[in-house]
This record gives sequence, structure tokens and C-alpha cells, in this order.
Amino acid sequence: MTILYPVSDDSGQEPVRGRIRIQTGPVPQPIPRSADDRAALHELRAVVFDIRDLSVYYGEKRALTGTTFPIYRNLVTAVIGPSGCGKSTFIRTLNRMNDAIPGFRIEGQVLYNGHDVYDTGVNRVEVRRRIGMVFQKPNPFPKSIYDNVAWAPRNLGLRSGLAERVERALRSAALWDEVKDRLRDSALSLSGGQQQRLCIARAIAVEPDVLLLDEPASALDPVATASIEELMHTLKARYTIVIVTHNMQQAARVADRTAFFSLDRADQVGTLIEYADTETIFRSPRDTRTRAYVTGQFG
Repeated sequence: MTILYPVSDDSGQEPVRGRIRIQTGPVPQPIPRSADDRAALHELRAVVFDIRDLSVYYGEKRALTGTTFPIYRNLVTAVIGPSGCGKSTFIRTLNRMNDAIPGFRIEGQVLYNGHDVYDTGVNRVEVRRRIGMVFQKPNPFPKSIYDNVAWAPRNLGLRSGLAERVERALRSAALWDEVKDRLRDSALSLSGGQQQRLCIARAIAVEPDVLLLDEPASALDPVATASIEELMHTLKARYTIVIVTHNMQQAARVADRTAFFSLDRADQVGTLIEYADTETIFRSPRDTRTRAYVTGQFG
């Protein structure tokens, strides 16, 4: 699929559009037999994000430093680590969600399909359309179920076939059968798990390339959590997913790749410690800090 990637500056001129070729849909792959096989198989995939020596600052305070790793297409990548190590800062940096925070700035690069999302003139609205985000606490709008899902397409001028788009998003979020007869009811009448799936439907209604999930099940009961995890397994066939989670069991269940963040020993700034396929991180990590964290010795 070819998408248009508009960029603009503050001059008010018409955005310049460039074309990016994006492969959508899963590619059949052989079943990997070892950690090395799994790593090689993952590396055959297209790189969606290429994070290069990323450091994040809020004013003079450095929140994250020296982070470099790729994120591959159509995989679930989990970001784990103790509180305060920069996990949420990192994931929010991927779609420029931190831009409104006073003093926020980065060093290094966040390349999305080869384009630096922090280049001057990049359209932040288009970045967030292509890189959708779902937050820790379900946050449906005080509108109907239908209007929640239709909100972003309407605002982006995607009004043609809107009803079909809403249905498709709700089906993709495994919510259609539960709400199809009450689309005009308030979204606030849904259960917590349903509200979170509605937020996922709202995010994918504009057909993004990536879904960022910042602890999407931390406020949910075990049954609703299982539904969200099952949904992630289904959605990764179409989307690249990055999830922040404090739940080690959840990361082990849903993630193909895992990035472990912690605090640097010297200056107590968040940093990437280890990144590998999930089975390696949980069974045979290379760094003693990773082993200590995943075995519950700290965190």
C-alpha cells in the first residue's frame, strides 16, 4: 500500500506530500526453533521505527538517555521496567505526544519508515494519525458509541462510507457483536473492558500503521485483560503494536520482542538495558539487571 505522508511548516502553505511504500498484512514465516532463529526471523521484517541514540529532556532534566533499537512490522513489542525508568516517556515520544509538555525536547532520532518524525515541518497531526495511541485508563468521549468511533474520521474529512468504517473498526476491536444494537447509547454505559476496546476501535478507525498501548489493561479486571490480550494477538496481523506494561506475565504472553528499560547506575536516568525476542528476555537474558527484574528481585 502507498500512503501520503504530508509535511508542512508554519507558513500556512499547502503541505508537501511524499509517497511511502508500506507493506500491510502478515508474511507467512517458518516456525523458529531457537532464540537465534527467532531473532533472525524478526530481523527479516521491515523496520517500522529505527530509534537512534534517543535522549529525552524536560527542561534541564534528562528522563531517558542513549536508547537505540529497531521495532519491527506486525510484531508486538513490549516495553518493561521499573517505575520511573522512562517507559511512558519513550512510547509517547514515538508519536510526538510529549510535544505539549513544557521544556520537552529530544536528542537523537526517531525514524518512522525512514522519516524522522521530529524533522522541522513534519505534520504532527498526520504522525498521530499513522501512529495511534490508547492510554492506561479508558477515556471514551461523553458521546454515543457510534460518535466515539466516528469522531476522528469526521475531523479528518473521511466522511465517505463512515458507517462502514465505524462497523469495521468495532469488528476489528472485537466489540461489534456486543454493541451493534445500541450504537446510539452513551459510550459511558459500557463496562471498563468494553470502553478500552472502544478506545482501540476509535484509534484504528482512521486506519493507522501503528498502535501504541500505554498499560492498556492495568485498570481492568482479569477477564477484560484477557480480552485485550487476545485482541492484540489478532490485531498484530494488520498493525505494528508497542505496549508498555508493568505486568511481566502479560509481556510474556503477548509480546514477540521485549525491551527492558531501567535506571542507569551512574546518574539514575532511564535507559535501555536489553532488547531481544521475548523468550530470551525471560529465560536467558544477557544482563544481570534484566534477570533480576524479570525474576522479581527488584521493581
